[in-house]
Amino acid sequence: MVKEYSNGEIVVIWKPELCIHSGICVKMLPQVYKPKESPWVTPGNASTEALKLQIAHCPSGALSWKPAAEK
Repeated sequence: MVKEYSNGEIVVIWKPELCIHSGICVKMLPQVYKPKESPWVTPGNASTEALKLQIAHCPSGALSWKPAAEK
């Protein structure tokens, strides 16, 4: 299973089977990653650069990103 969340510029991709629940995403961007809410990822609450920086710190590779498709 793969989940995708877009802010209009990039798509945050979450692969739950890879997640080791380190909590780094929640610590770095608590306004984006809210594990007790649905959807738990709201990428519109941070800049694209902040999202890219946080995703680079994901230790398991469960989080990645790709450019959003042009409309």
